[in-house]
Amino acid sequence: MAVYFCYGWVLWLFLGWIPQYFLHSYHTNLGKSAIFASGVFFAGVLGDWIGSATDRILRKSGRVRLARNVMVGVCMLLTLLSLAPIMLIPDMSITFAAVCLSAGFFFNEMTIGPMWSVPMDTAPKHPGTASGIMNSGSALATIISPMMGGWLIDRTGNWNLPFTVSMILMAAGIVLSFTMRPDRTLETDEESAQAAHASKFV
Repeated sequence: MAVYFCYGWVLWLFLGWIPQYFLHSYHTNLGKSAIFASGVFFAGVLGDWIGSATDRILRKSGRVRLARNVMVGVCMLLTLLSLAPIMLIPDMSITFAAVCLSAGFFFNEMTIGPMWSVPMDTAPKHPGTASGIMNSGSALATIISPMMGGWLIDRTGNWNLPFTVSMILMAAGIVLSFTMRPDRTLETDEESAQAAHASKFV
């Protein structure tokens, strides 16, 4: 849930504010802003598709933590690095900003494949419940992220500041991604009781 919250925060920052970012930061007309925003969103679609490589990594390596934890952590790190130039380079051209944002959204969306695999790894008999619990983290971010982004922009007039918050969340997500244990299967209370009962007769 915590890792997916970090992912969802960045997702909804992009979905909620990218068109407005180009419009207000670079004073473009609506049509030009939409073109740049569409390029960023298309990069995210590619990231969603390529993120399915998590299963190929698992088949080839046999290491579930490599396919899930490491892939999520690396993608979040690359998201953070992609967004960093927006904060560090003053007077960045709109083209370079679009490239950085496209890369950031691409890598952020690459986490989708491994993240949605983790509930099935940890709770194979109850993947729907586990997925719903995980997705509540992103749902919470869906509520908070756009409002926080708007509040920061209203208070400061700085359209780059929400990306700073997203970078902090990405850094937290990197650390938290390695606390997930897709290599351990959770047992229900019923399964534990059955196992304990069976052991009495062994």
